[in-house]
Amino acid sequence: MIIGGGISAPSLDVRHATISRLDGMAWAELKHSPQEINAAGKTFIRMLTQDHRSWDIGDSTTYNLAVNVINNWRACHGYPLNTFQINLRHAARRYDAEPLIAQRTKRLASIAGKLSRFPSMKLTQMQDIGGCRAVVKSVAAVRELDTFYARVSNMKHGLSSRDDYIASPQASGYRGIHLVYRYFSDKKAKEAYNGRKIEMQIRSRYQHAWATAVETVGAFVREALKSSSGPEEWLRFFALMGTVIALREKTAPVPNTPTNKAELLFELADYASRLNVESRLRAYGNTLRTIEHGAESNDHYYLLKLDPDESRLIVVGFKLYELDKAQDAYAEAEKSVRDKDGTDAVLVSVDSLAALPRAYPNYFADTRVFLELLKQALAGRQRKVFVGQLNLPMETP
Repeated sequence: MIIGGGISAPSLDVRHATISRLDGMAWAELKHSPQEINAAGKTFIRMLTQDHRSWDIGDSTTYNLAVNVINNWRACHGYPLNTFQINLRHAARRYDAEPLIAQRTKRLASIAGKLSRFPSMKLTQMQDIGGCRAVVKSVAAVRELDTFYARVSNMKHGLSSRDDYIASPQASGYRGIHLVYRYFSDKKAKEAYNGRKIEMQIRSRYQHAWATAVETVGAFVREALKSSSGPEEWLRFFALMGTVIALREKTAPVPNTPTNKAELLFELADYASRLNVESRLRAYGNTLRTIEHGAESNDHYYLLKLDPDESRLIVVGFKLYELDKAQDAYAEAEKSVRDKDGTDAVLVSVDSLAALPRAYPNYFADTRVFLELLKQALAGRQRKVFVGQLNLPMETP
């Protein structure tokens, strides 16, 4: 059977993917051609525009076959992603004694959103299927880490792109530095992964706090705010806060926001009041219940399943050697995401269970740092000063 313009059904079951044993671990290998992967992406997007409740058996089969291809493509970024995450961890410790390092493979919902926003993009061209992140203490540390990769690291992997969203913030207010590399190895056992793109994000703690708040609100209002989609009031509020934090860090303001501090804070206060931001963010955090299903402190992978309707977060842990089991559970969890609007699932890796809320605070509705930044900005307006004392170290340029 052929579906979606060229996907051959017999080779589609990701659960029986070829496994490569490298460094004592089992890693998925690619089973499909670029043409099959790109066709699966197109089929996936096309079928998401339909009401799945009206699907017949043939429709469900077509959808599942496409998803299996995408899952295999996603899983095949595992080995390169782990390689870059280890490298990033060592590099970040040069400039911050306790950097926050995390990795994840891109969610199906995020893949769908990106393919929908960029209709000409092919799935094989997507550069952030695998991504890792370093959150460091200051903008200065971000810059030092960026410079290390540019001038010192001697990485054999090829730099595909570099985006400096600190010097040129996105209109949404997002800031940080993104480095995209193409994995390369001259070793026979690893050359099958050559060419996989992995994105490394570098953020300051305050930039991470902003991104966390955006994703938290987006989850509960069911809008992709981080992709500039959703209620205009929320989008404007976060753009203004992006500039507030940028000025605090002595970096470039967000486009189309006031350059006059008094005007900026006046507009920020108006939106914060109108949206009842402080109460709503605190309510999200206070009502969310976390249920751990066998998650242990020494697990390596964690599956997070968020249901905003039920105010419930389920955390399931997997050992380092259980990657294939974790990926299967991830695929199952994402089926329920499709069936219930507003739910979310992601498979991540962090140092420990204790580090999970700090690495992915949006899944725990933890916006305390962001709220402190907002509170101080509004207090500063009342005192006619811009920066006061915060219960965190001040950022330096």
